[in-house]
Amino acid sequence: MNVAASNIANVNTTGPLPASGGSGTSDGAATSNIGPTFPAAYVPLRVDQASQSSGSTPGGTIATVSAVSPSYTAQFDPSAPYANQDGLVAAPNVDLANEFVQLATAKYSFIANAKVIQAYSETEKSLLDITT
Repeated sequence: MNVAASNIANVNTTGPLPASGGSGTSDGAATSNIGPTFPAAYVPLRVDQASQSSGSTPGGTIATVSAVSPSYTAQFDPSAPYANQDGLVAAPNVDLANEFVQLATAKYSFIANAKVIQAYSETEKSLLDITT
């Protein structure tokens, strides 16, 4: 849920295109194309879930967070101070529809897990009522 919320909140956080700085391997020598240094565009993240069926405790999933590749798309914004000579900036590669699906999936997964815990609690309570 945190990853999707962060991606949605930063969908408009653009920055200079990485290739717009020339070779990119200079020691910070004076360049004539941008002047001040601007922060890079937001790098969106994604969550991958894998089954944890191996090992001594079968069942469940494990979630790993990784960067989206490619992390940016070129977007036309000539008014940005860090736009290249063609007026392009790096915009985060965020699919808003997918992010909202991820939020809905997380919500309903939480509800389902809460129902499982509730059912276990009720079953345990009725089991204890039978034995006493």
